[in-house]
Formats: sequence, C-alpha cells, structure tokens
Amino acid sequence: MNSGKSLKQAPAQLIEWALPYWTRGEAGRETPADLFRVLYLGWLAAFILKVLGSSWDVSWHFRWLRDDLAPPHLLNTVGTVIAVALTIIHWYTGYGVDRPASRLITWGTGTFLIAIPLDLINHRINGLDITAWSPSHALLFIGTALMIAGVIRGWFVGAAPGRRRTVYLAVFYGFFLENAIFPSQHQEYGVLGLAAWLRGQPDAEPELMNFAAASLGRPVDLVAIQNFTLPVPDAVYSVYAGVVAMTILVMARIMVGRTFTATPIALGYIAYRLLILPLLLAGGFPASAIPFFLIPAALCVDLAFRLPLPTYVRPLVGTALVTTAVYGGLYLQSHYLEAPPYAPTSWPLTAALLALTWLTTEFLTHRYHLRAEDAPAVREAH
Repeated sequence: MNSGKSLKQAPAQLIEWALPYWTRGEAGRETPADLFRVLYLGWLAAFILKVLGSSWDVSWHFRWLRDDLAPPHLLNTVGTVIAVALTIIHWYTGYGVDRPASRLITWGTGTFLIAIPLDLINHRINGLDITAWSPSHALLFIGTALMIAGVIRGWFVGAAPGRRRTVYLAVFYGFFLENAIFPSQHQEYGVLGLAAWLRGQPDAEPELMNFAAASLGRPVDLVAIQNFTLPVPDAVYSVYAGVVAMTILVMARIMVGRTFTATPIALGYIAYRLLILPLLLAGGFPASAIPFFLIPAALCVDLAFRLPLPTYVRPLVGTALVTTAVYGGLYLQSHYLEAPPYAPTSWPLTAALLALTWLTTEFLTHRYHLRAEDAPAVREAH
C-alpha cells in the first residue's frame, strides 16, 4: 500500500522539486549538480528511445509499406517529445548548457521538427521513399546530429571530472556515431534483401515490392528490386563510413582523451546491433549485415593517437592506417561474412577526404578548446 501511494505521489513530488528551477536565465547559468544530472539522464533516455525506434523503423520498412503510425515511429516520437521538452528547458532557463551548446541543441531540434512535416509531404506527393539517402531524411539526420553535438558540448563543459563524465561522453558519441551512419543501414539491409529475393524467398511483403516496382513503372523484376534494396552507388558505403564515421571517432578520441576511446565506442555500436538483431528476427523482421569492419578501423584511430607524432602529422599517418583498416575489413567481411557493395577503387577518395577532415578536426578542437586537456579551463570559464 505504501509503495503504491508513493508512486501516485511521485509526479507531484517531481513537480515540486522542479518548479523552483523554472525561471528565465541565460545559457551558461550555474547549474545545481542534481539538476544537471537529471537533465542529462533525460537526454540519455531520449536518445535510447530514438535509437530503438529508428533501428526498428529501418527493419520495418524492408518488410512493409510505410505507415505514419507504425510502432517504431511512435517509439521514436516518445524520444523526440522528451528531447523537445529538454530543449525548451535549456533555452528558457539557461541551465545545463553554455551558449554554443544551447544554440546547437535549439537549431538541431528545430531542424528535426521542420523535417518531419517535410518528410510527410514528400511521401504524400512522391509515394514510397525507398532510400534513407533522400533530402527529407537527411534533414532528420542533420537535425539529430546538431542536437547530439549540443548535448556533447553541454556535457563536456558542465560535467564534473571523473569516470561518469568519461563514460557519458563516450556514450553520447556512440549515439552521434549511430545517427551519422544510420543511412548506411539501407545498404546493410538491402544486400541481404536482394539475396533473399534472388533465392526466391523475399523478406518484403508483396505489397511493398509491388509498390516499389510501380513507382518505377516496372514489374517486380531484378531492376526494380535492385533499385529498392541498393539504390545508391557502391562507393557511397565505403567512402561514407571511411570519412564520416571515422571523423566522429577521431573527434571522440580528442574530446574524451582516453588511450582507448574510439574502439569501445565502435564495439558498443556493434554490440548493440548484434543485440537487436535476434530480437528483430524473432519479430519476423529481415536481417542486416553488421559493419564489423568499424572495429579494426576504430582500433587504428586509437593507435594513431598512441604514436609519438606531431599533431598535424598524426592525421596523415592515421589516415593511412584507418583507410587500410576500412577497406581491408570490408574485403574480409565481404568474403567471409556479409557486406554491402563498397567499390574498392574508391580508397583514394576516402583517404583524401579523411585526411582533410582529420586535419580540420585537429585545428578546430585546438581553436575552440574542445580537447580533453581543455575541459578544466573550459568549466572554470563558464
């Protein structure tokens, strides 16, 4: 009886605790430790729900036609509602963020919210959107990326030193990585979806395949299925992973500052994909290839920071190591497991772009004091 009564009183107690903090303030306001902890636990919950919803969503759309009220969308929406509430709290009270973090979170949330109706309009006008690489989807990913970047900045500036600070920062970077490489799951599901169709055992429902083929004005044939499962050039997969994913891991290594930072983040992402795979299969959803090649590539990022190299030489050596790991890992994975088509000859482009983004990351983190060793001074300044 007492426990039931306590649960009923919990909302009132929470409101009573929170109301004194609901006052207008500028970003960078001194934040009580308990409030700071609650705000970022809220972000953690929001991102977990959004990741679970999006992971379910991509699998859902390789089986059934789009449905605005599909369960994955509803799960994602709960996470979005929490994120919007936290954005308003940061913006109005100024608690838990400095000015750059507040701007990133606000702009990111705004972009995401604008992208939702644009995506719905796109589907109403153009029908089924058969790729994760469409402009309306890109706005969703960009908005989420800005939002997570703001949370990372806010945590970096405001969290007290210690293991919790390190772990949370790495976890937030894990969410950043997941969001950034999410579009690549289209190829990871697509390569197995195409193979299933060629075996005569398609994962997708006939209604979905008919709709996808009709949008091209074709019957359900190899061309239509290839356009549905693998709609972008092969080079996109390897170049995108080798540049975008690896740059995020470089940034994580610089800001977290631990000897092994990139590798645990990549391992955590792969572990998550392996954990949800049997759950999706048990629910009757299709399987996907898992990007195991990210692990050796992440290990090479950490190795590059272990080598006694000047700051602006490290990106060049690191690029050589990481590019070799990405393409070597994809080669081995495609021969012994499953991997999407990846265009081996695209490695010079990947190397050039990664060297550029790595050098830029080194420069910007120095200029804006975003390196692990800068954290104490940044906290004192705010």
